[in-house]
Amino acid sequence: MSGDADETADWPVALAGVTESVVATLGPNDLWNVAALGLHAPDHDGRSATAPVRARTWGRTRTWRNFRERGGGVVQFVTDPREFVDAAVTIREEPTPVLDSADAWAEVDVERVDAGERGGTQWVDWHLHVVDAAVEHTGVRTINRGFGAVIDATVAASRLDVPAYDTAALVERLRYFAAVVDRCGGPAEREAFETLTAETGWREYDVAGETDAGAE
Repeated sequence: MSGDADETADWPVALAGVTESVVATLGPNDLWNVAALGLHAPDHDGRSATAPVRARTWGRTRTWRNFRERGGGVVQFVTDPREFVDAAVTIREEPTPVLDSADAWAEVDVERVDAGERGGTQWVDWHLHVVDAAVEHTGVRTINRGFGAVIDATVAASRLDVPAYDTAALVERLRYFAAVVDRCGGPAEREAFETLTAETGWREYDVAGETDAGAE
């Protein structure tokens, strides 16, 4: 990666809507924290096509802290559902920022542009400015329905303890995603969903929004 900003650098892939990515940010322990990050293309927000890509962090997460203290990170595009689940629901730290599985990456500087609160959770909006980028792998990548279910399941699972969301409805969605992965997913999708289940404990949630594990 380049140590100097390149004003001509651009995203290594075309972005539209909200693109799910993995971002590595350097922590105070000099390890790179790996987390999931949604990238909002300008057209998704009704902004000019030349406007910066936007990302939103929720809560006082490691990504929020490292964006604030380091001013940037390395956004990566992966198609392995296991990598995405690890980023979304586990604490993963690496000595280097770019994952071996990354098809492409972009080093970005971040600019805080807005902040607020929703349902008791702080959010911050950031504009992402590409400093350097590269494509690491090209070729035909097939996607099954199980992959999409895994991605959506990480979003549902992340909201289980957020008061603004209905826990029973989220659990019902997760049951549906589990069935899709079972019917349509391959070994990677099934392994990813097993990790999601183990890390979030979503199957233990009852309709009242409490976990069986907490009722002793």
